[in-house]
Amino acid sequence: MSTQNSAKVTALFNNIWKNYLDVTPSAHQVHQLLGSGNDLINDHVAYRTFNIEKVNLNKLAQHLLNLGYKECGEYHFDSKHLYAKHFEHSDSLLPKVFISELLVEKFSAEVQDIIHSIVNSVETEAVSQDNFLYSGTHWNISYGDYQKLLVESEYAAWVSAWGYRANHFTVSINHLENFDNIFAVNDAVKAGGFHLNTTGGEVKGNESVMLEQSSTLADKVAVNFSDQTVKVPSCFYEFAKRYPLDNGQLYSGFVAASADKIFESTNAAA
Repeated sequence: MSTQNSAKVTALFNNIWKNYLDVTPSAHQVHQLLGSGNDLINDHVAYRTFNIEKVNLNKLAQHLLNLGYKECGEYHFDSKHLYAKHFEHSDSLLPKVFISELLVEKFSAEVQDIIHSIVNSVETEAVSQDNFLYSGTHWNISYGDYQKLLVESEYAAWVSAWGYRANHFTVSINHLENFDNIFAVNDAVKAGGFHLNTTGGEVKGNESVMLEQSSTLADKVAVNFSDQTVKVPSCFYEFAKRYPLDNGQLYSGFVAASADKIFESTNAAA
C-alpha cells in the first residue's frame, strides 16, 4: 500500500473514531480499561444503511474500495430483513468493515414511506463525499416517526436517529497485551461498570466457528428530533477473539448466527 493511500485510510478511520466517540462516551473509558493507555487494534467497524439505491450498501462500500479494500463475504439475516457484506484490506492490522442494509420493501407501507422520506433528504453528491461515513444524519425526523420505525425495526429506527456513522468499533482480543481470552475481557468490562449484551449469552460463537464475540449495550444519548429531544440508544463497543485456520492464519470472516445477536446491542428495550 502506498504511503499516500495508507495516510488516507488512517485519516478516514481517525475521523470515523472521533465521530463515534461523540455519541459513545463509554467507548473511551472501555478503550482505556482494556488498553491501559495504549492504542488498541480494531478488528472491525460496522455500518447500517437501507437498500435504497442512493445510499445502499454498495454506495458505502465504494469509499472502502477506493482505498484498497476488497469484498470478502456476504451474509443474510432473514428474521431482521437484512443483507450484509464484509470488506478487508491487504494490511491485516487495518479494521475489517461490516456493512449491512435493511430490505426496506419487507416492511409496512408506513415504514417504507418514512424511510424513503429521510433518504430523499440526502443530497446525491453527499454520498460520494470523503466524509460520508462520518457525516451523521442528513434529515429531520420526528420522535413519533422514530417510534413508528422502532415498532417494526429497531435497526431502521437507529439509522433514522444516527445516520451515517460507525454503529460499533470492535476490539481485537488477539492483539491485546493484558488479555488473551474473551471471558477475561468481559469480566474486566463488567467490573468497570459496563453492561454487556446478554442476548444469546454474553459470548456469541466459540472456537468451533473460529470466532467469539461479545459487546456492551449501546449508550443512551440525546437526539434532537424535529419536535423534541430524547435519549435513545446510540453506539456500542464490541470485542472479538479469532481462532487460527489449518493454515495458521486467523479466521477473518463473520458468523451470521452471532452477528444476529450482536445487532441486539442497540435494542431500546435493553
